[in-house]
Amino acid sequence: MNHLFRWRRLAKLMFMLLYFVINVLCASQQTVQSETQQVKGIVGQSFSFQERVIKTGNLLYEDLGSIANVYPGKEGKITLEKRFENRLRLNNVTRYFTLSALQIDDAGVYTVENTDENKKTTKFELTVYNVVSKPQLTECDRSSCSVVCSVDNEKEVTLTLYRGEEILNQTSSPDLITDLSLRLEVEGKNYNSTYSCVASNPVSNETVLVPKCCSEDGHPNDADSDGMTLGMVIAVICVFVASGLVGLAIYLRKRGNEHSQDSSERVQVDIEYATIIPKKRTDNQEERTDIPELESHRTDIPELESHRDNPNLTSVYDTLLLHRMAASGDVDTA
Repeated sequence: MNHLFRWRRLAKLMFMLLYFVINVLCASQQTVQSETQQVKGIVGQSFSFQERVIKTGNLLYEDLGSIANVYPGKEGKITLEKRFENRLRLNNVTRYFTLSALQIDDAGVYTVENTDENKKTTKFELTVYNVVSKPQLTECDRSSCSVVCSVDNEKEVTLTLYRGEEILNQTSSPDLITDLSLRLEVEGKNYNSTYSCVASNPVSNETVLVPKCCSEDGHPNDADSDGMTLGMVIAVICVFVASGLVGLAIYLRKRGNEHSQDSSERVQVDIEYATIIPKKRTDNQEERTDIPELESHRTDIPELESHRDNPNLTSVYDTLLLHRMAASGDVDTA
């Protein structure tokens, strides 16, 4: 009797222990299923909520409730919320809800309800980031042989200075109005090392190499100084050459104007015009005169008095008269 009682008591304890283990396992399973996945997206790109919806399902967002749904026989637009119109779809290959052209304010908690068989819900907390900006370097401060690296501050951006793979300095700030910046001073003992400035956030990073603006002994690099001097010399030479070309152009133009003016004056001096007054022929006058009487015809024109003063001039009258005489055969034109 006692033996039977002990077996019943032991069985009861075993049953209670088994019941406790099953409850713990079920609770942990439910906790895993209800755990929210932390996911990240990039502004302008697409993001897929990785829970397959084969036949029926919904996508819920924050307090808006269902923003998209699919079910057998439904075709075309699945979006229920205007804010996500033309950006939210169900990928026909992966069967994931996919949100495209991400914006900063798309961040939040999304829930995929898969009702294909047993209802299953999966939550995603989406955070959207901009691609980090490229760091900028200031000119070398030759008094301290240092360079300042800076970057636009945005959500979760970190600025880091490296010497090789070693982190020298790092900064970040929740104040998004103020840019992040770090100063790098190269020490002589580490002069041959490689220095870089890296801006990063959870979705991207940008790196720039930091040049050495001073020599190993802490003085400004001769190459930089020589480069600046050469640049100044080239600039001065260019100014002188340009000034010379402008002066030459002005001189040539002025000289050309003077030459044109002198030529015009010479033409006006060498050419003299006379007015021809035709005489009415009388009935008893001969049709043409002999050559010896040519002078008498010329003296009858008062406008040719100046011709006597300058015998090298040829008047229009002389030319016309010679043509008439040549036509009549009195003058040999050969």
